[in-house]
Amino acid sequence: MFDRIAPTYDKLNHLMSLGIDRRWRRTAVDALGKHRPQTLLDIATGTGDFAMLLAERLHPQHITGADISEGMMAVGREKVKEAGLQDVIYFQYEDCLKLSFPDGSFDAVTSAYGVRNFQDLDAGLREMWRVLRPGGHLLIVELTPPPHFPMKQLFWLYAHVVMPLLGRLISHDDSAYTYLPASMEAFPQAEEMEGILHKAGFADVEWRRFTFGISTMYLARK
Repeated sequence: MFDRIAPTYDKLNHLMSLGIDRRWRRTAVDALGKHRPQTLLDIATGTGDFAMLLAERLHPQHITGADISEGMMAVGREKVKEAGLQDVIYFQYEDCLKLSFPDGSFDAVTSAYGVRNFQDLDAGLREMWRVLRPGGHLLIVELTPPPHFPMKQLFWLYAHVVMPLLGRLISHDDSAYTYLPASMEAFPQAEEMEGILHKAGFADVEWRRFTFGISTMYLARK
């Protein structure tokens, strides 16, 4: 599915969020920036948008973008080349539930709008914990349904009517943008996600909702 929608993925992301997702990403990256990570792993990197933002704002030595979709990473490689970031960002095919990297390989592990796609969230988080060095940080940004009236009801209409229509018109894929709201609604939020992160071994877990709760940031330490 992600291979099929790769050519229109970035355009649809920004269109569906009215561009607000750029601000969510910047705020999350800046929260991580105070820890000055130099080696980063961006899991479920997709077309590399978040990896490029990490490179531009944090100026690390190296970022590995990992994904299971070669189609998405092919788009990402072209974007990174055009931006002149090919010496900083490297893309690698990885099953995020069975990462190939040694223990303690990275100062930070990030994922923007990808962990809700994990087949097994607990296994994915344990792998993120494993490849982090002691004291390293995990940053997750994820889409979440707003918890309160009236945004909760308005967003339900937007997610179940407008999103699939735009997705079908632009990506010509009927399944991808009906999958999106379903994956959002199934994903644990706020205090529940905080508990899951603690269970995976993380400490100092903090979270912050953006724009009425449409997106949520989680920051934690190994």
